[in-house]
Amino acid sequence: MDLLDYAWAGVLAVFQGPVLFSIFGLSISATIAMVLFGFLNGIFVGATPGLGGPMAMAISLPILISIFGFSSDALLPVMGCLIGIMKGATVGGAVPAILFNTPGTPDAYLTTLDGYPMAKRGEARRALKVAHFSSASGDTFSDLVLILCAPFLATLVERYLDLPEKTALLILSLSFIAAVIGGSVAKGLLSAGLGIFVAAIGTGEDFYPRLSLGTDMLAQGFPAVAVILGVLILGEVFRGLEDLARSGYGRPTLPGHAPPGPPGNDKIRHLPWQDRRPLLPHIARSAMIGTAVGALPGIGSTLAATLGHAAGKRRHARKAPDARAFGTGAPEGIAATEAANSAVSGANLIPVLSLGIPGNAAAVFLILAADSIGGFNPGPAVFRYNQDAVNPELIIAFGLFATMLLANLINWTVGGTVMRSMAIMTRIPKHILLPVVLMLTLTSIYVQETRMAALWFVIGFGILGYVMRRLDISPLPFVIAFILGGRLEETARQAYAATGNDPFFLATSPISAIFVVMSISVIVLAQYRRPTTAS
Repeated sequence: MDLLDYAWAGVLAVFQGPVLFSIFGLSISATIAMVLFGFLNGIFVGATPGLGGPMAMAISLPILISIFGFSSDALLPVMGCLIGIMKGATVGGAVPAILFNTPGTPDAYLTTLDGYPMAKRGEARRALKVAHFSSASGDTFSDLVLILCAPFLATLVERYLDLPEKTALLILSLSFIAAVIGGSVAKGLLSAGLGIFVAAIGTGEDFYPRLSLGTDMLAQGFPAVAVILGVLILGEVFRGLEDLARSGYGRPTLPGHAPPGPPGNDKIRHLPWQDRRPLLPHIARSAMIGTAVGALPGIGSTLAATLGHAAGKRRHARKAPDARAFGTGAPEGIAATEAANSAVSGANLIPVLSLGIPGNAAAVFLILAADSIGGFNPGPAVFRYNQDAVNPELIIAFGLFATMLLANLINWTVGGTVMRSMAIMTRIPKHILLPVVLMLTLTSIYVQETRMAALWFVIGFGILGYVMRRLDISPLPFVIAFILGGRLEETARQAYAATGNDPFFLATSPISAIFVVMSISVIVLAQYRRPTTAS
């Protein structure tokens, strides 16, 4: 098979995969149906303050696996649904920010600066159309960069990096993530170190389980789904419930909430070209910023939205000094923010597919899905190309590219309409929402694990996640280090053996030595730039 054959096989795996149902004799692939289902639910979740794409992906993953099973045919439907949720939640997040001045996520705060003033002027519909057009444009650009860059980067890694270099690269990735996430380098390192420690319990290559305290419960290690969902999801739910208890369980007020203004020109059905044209420079710039930021593990969409908004603001003030300024209801402000944070979603999969390194919480659940089902191991080996032998993982990779483009097509066609109909979701009280999320999470865990021990594990790690948040320790380095811990140990063991048991194997090649120096430099420079941050 040549490369075009692999690409075509991936497309066929999406459109001619397992049939979910038929309509008038037309068979509908399970993957297509799940991408559509995930995207629509993602908009639903993104428009609901207090929820988010990673939370919906966490709840959905165990349920999807219980429905589709662990066969190779389950990979594309399950991951297609997760990709749909990720993209839909990004689009839907602009709804509460524009209509009710309620940023569901930190990056959505910048959308409120111009979106909510437009809504108060009676231009809510126009603001939502600008947000959708900008978000879909940035997301599409990012996906195209992913399709072009991920195979190229993976090929470079396979060709030039051996075991010592790959070990050093994993160390560099963990150091970078620990240094840039959160307000303190020390807390980031503590979080990552704790994740590696938890990953080491009950595992290893010894003849007996390590760190198990002689108990059968710990001898097999912690279920990955229980650890990740506990720290990321239940920890957030527990903190939200405590905040509600302190506020008396009253219905949360929407900050800055006011009814939309007079209709004005809010009855437009399509965003005209004269409105789109001034947005294009801001969308193009922010899409490139968001893609560049998203390709770096651990940084996330908040920084991308901030940089995109700041760059757009400077250009707008210089090129259009007489136009409405950013922060006063300028459509260009919405475009600059939404294009940047949406471009992160596709670019975040570049390190996932090419290196096997998750860059954000959404990517964590895609890797967890691949690990749980099996048959697909994100990393450089995915894009290993050999005309004499078929690489099934490369077919899956092209299938994932096809699902992302399919999700973008759905976004361009029906995403805007569904997005504008989700305003009612902003009115769900948190004292109803959070217990529902808690029960759904526990149910989804039990559906996959079918043993009470998993529930105790997820509750325990939920408490850990709650404590970490209260101490202002980001749980994301913990989760990423937990995922990469086993791979780091395995690669380090193989590199140690391949170099003749050389304890200084990380210094045996210039590339691995450079990676180690870069790891130390990232931590030192990050600490130097934030010398007054409390640890």
